[in-house]
Amino acid sequence: MSNALKELDKAELVNLERLAYLLKGLSPAELETLEILLDEEASQTIAQSLRELEEKKGIPIDEW
Repeated sequence: MSNALKELDKAELVNLERLAYLLKGLSPAELETLEILLDEEASQTIAQSLRELEEKKGIPIDEW
Protein backbone atom coordinates (compact mmCIF):
# COMPACT_ATOMS: atom_id res chain seq x y z
CA MET A 1 0.00 0.00 0.00
CA SER A 2 1.33 3.45 -0.87
CA ASN A 3 2.30 5.98 1.78
CA ALA A 4 -0.51 8.26 0.64
CA LEU A 5 -3.11 5.57 1.32
CA LYS A 6 -1.58 4.77 4.70
CA GLU A 7 -1.98 8.42 5.73
CA LEU A 8 -5.69 8.51 4.95
CA ASP A 9 -8.06 7.86 7.77
CA LYS A 10 -10.47 4.96 7.43
CA ALA A 11 -13.45 7.11 6.37
CA GLU A 12 -11.46 8.71 3.57
CA LEU A 13 -10.23 5.32 2.40
CA VAL A 14 -13.78 3.96 2.30
CA ASN A 15 -14.86 6.95 0.23
CA LEU A 16 -11.99 6.42 -2.20
CA GLU A 17 -12.82 2.74 -2.51
CA ARG A 18 -16.45 3.63 -3.23
CA LEU A 19 -15.36 6.18 -5.82
CA ALA A 20 -13.12 3.59 -7.50
CA TYR A 21 -16.01 1.11 -7.53
CA LEU A 22 -18.32 3.68 -9.12
CA LEU A 23 -15.75 4.69 -11.73
CA LYS A 24 -15.18 1.07 -12.75
CA GLY A 25 -18.91 0.74 -13.40
CA LEU A 26 -19.13 3.67 -15.80
CA SER A 27 -19.80 3.05 -19.47
CA PRO A 28 -17.39 4.46 -22.08
CA ALA A 29 -19.86 7.26 -22.81
CA GLU A 30 -20.13 8.11 -19.11
CA LEU A 31 -16.33 8.15 -18.76
CA GLU A 32 -16.06 10.49 -21.74
CA THR A 33 -18.67 12.79 -20.19
CA LEU A 34 -16.76 12.77 -16.90
CA GLU A 35 -13.53 13.65 -18.72
CA ILE A 36 -15.24 16.62 -20.38
CA LEU A 37 -16.76 17.80 -17.11
CA LEU A 38 -13.36 17.64 -15.42
CA ASP A 39 -11.69 19.55 -18.28
CA GLU A 40 -12.02 23.22 -17.33
CA GLU A 41 -11.39 24.50 -20.86
CA ALA A 42 -13.94 22.11 -22.39
CA SER A 43 -16.51 23.04 -19.73
CA GLN A 44 -16.02 26.74 -20.45
CA THR A 45 -16.36 26.17 -24.19
CA ILE A 46 -19.59 24.23 -23.70
CA ALA A 47 -20.98 26.89 -21.34
CA GLN A 48 -20.13 29.64 -23.84
CA SER A 49 -21.74 27.69 -26.67
CA LEU A 50 -24.92 27.20 -24.62
CA ARG A 51 -25.06 30.94 -23.83
CA GLU A 52 -24.64 31.77 -27.51
CA LEU A 53 -27.38 29.30 -28.41
CA GLU A 54 -29.77 30.90 -25.90
CA GLU A 55 -28.90 34.34 -27.31
CA LYS A 56 -29.53 33.08 -30.86
CA LYS A 57 -25.92 33.90 -31.81
CA GLY A 58 -25.35 30.53 -33.44
CA ILE A 59 -24.38 30.03 -37.08
CA PRO A 60 -27.03 28.20 -39.10
CA ILE A 61 -25.74 24.84 -40.29
CA ASP A 62 -26.26 25.76 -43.94
CA GLU A 63 -23.83 28.70 -43.46
CA TRP A 64 -20.95 26.62 -42.08
